Amino acid sequence: MHSPISSRRPSERRLSERRPSGVARKDSIDPARLIRMDKVGHVGGGGDFNVVFIGAGNIMFGSDEGPWNHSFRFEHKLGPRLKVVALIDPAIERAQAVLQKKCDSFVVSAYKDTRIFKSLDEFVKGMTAKERPHAIVIGSPPMFRGSTKPGRDVELQVLKHFPGVAMFIEKPIATGKEEGIPDAFVVAKSIQDSGVVCSVGYMLRYLKAVQMMKQIIIDNDLTVMATVARYACAYEAIAKPDWWDKSISCGPIVEQGTHFCDLSRYFGGEVDIDSVVAHSLEWDEKAGHLSKMSIDESKIAPENRIPRITSATWKYDSGAVGSFTHAVALQGTNYSCELEVFADGYSLKLVNPYVQPILYIRRPGDDYEETHRFPDDDPFFSEVSNWIDVIEDIEDIDPEGGLILSTFEDACKTYEFTWAIRRASELSIKKKDQNAKPSTHA
Repeated sequence: MHSPISSRRPSERRLSERRPSGVARKDSIDPARLIRMDKVGHVGGGGDFNVVFIGAGNIMFGSDEGPWNHSFRFEHKLGPRLKVVALIDPAIERAQAVLQKKCDSFVVSAYKDTRIFKSLDEFVKGMTAKERPHAIVIGSPPMFRGSTKPGRDVELQVLKHFPGVAMFIEKPIATGKEEGIPDAFVVAKSIQDSGVVCSVGYMLRYLKAVQMMKQIIIDNDLTVMATVARYACAYEAIAKPDWWDKSISCGPIVEQGTHFCDLSRYFGGEVDIDSVVAHSLEWDEKAGHLSKMSIDESKIAPENRIPRITSATWKYDSGAVGSFTHAVALQGTNYSCELEVFADGYSLKLVNPYVQPILYIRRPGDDYEETHRFPDDDPFFSEVSNWIDVIEDIEDIDPEGGLILSTFEDACKTYEFTWAIRRASELSIKKKDQNAKPSTHA
């Protein structure tokens, strides 16, 4: 005989019956459970699954710059149950354009009744009972979230107006001033105390290759000795002026390199923030000249132009060491990224995680490197799929089903870490400038 909880439609379960968002059974998933999107059936259930999209930009609806497109993954996960009840974006014309494309496609049933609003407040005032969401996806620019300040506190507004409604929040959790980091942790505590299901979009944690690395470490009871990360972006394809202005985007470490800083933490553990040391190659140094920029950098104030190279080292609380080099150096469209994890007898090297991940493994007793390829792996889908499974309480039926690998609090620690790298690199510039000043002594 089924219990009253399991016989109830999953999305109707009381908040007190859910596992809190800050509590995870474990921090890894069996890689065999990460199944390609085209091999996964739609989530069962008889009712509509109402979703609100906050943000009508590239992360939500896709672009030529990369594989991100949350709406596409939701359509495949939820199938005909998906009903996007609201699209919230102050850029009404852009929202209308992306919505029209959806209505002209085979997924029209998910969008035919979608209403566009300029703000969350406007939606709250105009929402009908039938439009109450089961989940809210926050893909607005990071400068408008992750804070307690009015206008940048979308998470707190969701908690206020939609208690118990699950949230998916894009990374990084904010791109404000460094002084705002404690504020982000206040938001994290509010989310955790509320008990809502919340996931942050550090999708690389959901790669099959990454979970295979985790499995090897766990199965062999290994202690990570070092992490070595490298991220070289194809700057020629980056045509958003805001990305090149660190007063808006906070710079490439905070905005882009955050994925690899997060993966480094995922394997190495907590970072000793005080140990972070970094150096940078700046735009006005001879080696920092770029010949194929897609934007006019002269329109950006000199003090706000981004570094071309940032290289950092640090210690983990465990005693292990970490390093990360971010390069704004490549042309064309493909990035060059890799992360290597060392443990006693083992080298686990992840290459090209964004497109066609390859994992090279060297084990004790053999100098030969195994090569594992993961064609068509889609971590964007896996993170959305796991989040929805948790919302739908799939773990009641399958204890291994549905696991969130990045909580808001954990994402705040990555945000703090990226800011520590930026701060350390800027401090090294100041020291260099001070040392270059001519002596005033006779």
